[in-house]
Amino acid sequence: MMKVFLTILALAIASASAYEAIVYPKDLAKLKGTKIEGRITNGYPAEAGKAPYTVGLGFAKDGGGWWCGGSIIGNTWVVTAAHCTADAQRVDVYFGATWRTEAVYTHTVSSSDFIRNPDYNGILNDISLIRIPHVDFWAQVNKVELPSLNDRYESYNEWWAVACGWGGTYDGSPLPDWLQCVDMQIIANSECAATYGTGIVSDSTICVRVVDGKGTCQGDSGGPLVTHDGAKLVGVTSFVGASGCQAGSPAGFARITSHLDWIRDNTGISY
Repeated sequence: MMKVFLTILALAIASASAYEAIVYPKDLAKLKGTKIEGRITNGYPAEAGKAPYTVGLGFAKDGGGWWCGGSIIGNTWVVTAAHCTADAQRVDVYFGATWRTEAVYTHTVSSSDFIRNPDYNGILNDISLIRIPHVDFWAQVNKVELPSLNDRYESYNEWWAVACGWGGTYDGSPLPDWLQCVDMQIIANSECAATYGTGIVSDSTICVRVVDGKGTCQGDSGGPLVTHDGAKLVGVTSFVGASGCQAGSPAGFARITSHLDWIRDNTGISY
């Protein structure tokens, strides 16, 4: 039997299982002992305005920091992963960037404006909200729509979706990084659970198939998974297989439709 572990910042949780180990994309470099690069693997460069809802998030606390992604869902709200906001004291939010460090503008937000899902347990319900100063929408900075409340039971099995994030196109590439996107197919939770187990994959999880090494990786945590059909935000980047981003194990996301009521209750946003 192998040990399954989940890297949470500098902490580890272990349990006995025969399933694939997982790790948060933002922490994969700590597991591997290499520099955090933050990349979409085998994706393609995004032209300006392709994903105007995508923001870069530079989290900080005394003595360190980390990079995640997020999605604009309203004029004053961003959604990201709960493991990204954990222990952070503040975050720099980069709006309208294609090059990661060349945003149209940046806002700094303190942890008092973080709302972490109360059901987050270190693995499941990996989603947080960030209250931001009001931003006006235009071609390079805009929101992504959530699924409607009527779609709360839609599984999205076999739907195509796009994930975007910042990072080099090869390990060790220099920063700043160009926004990368990758198209992937959503899979049934049963297929994902066959790799990770039902303790990792629940009804609040949505997974995508990683084919030809195309997937999410270091630094992409918290970023968007948006359907091709209808352009709805259906996932928040959460975990990848600890064997490597390009090894072929599914990539996991927090399922937005499981959190529509919580988002509405905290932001007033619903469809």
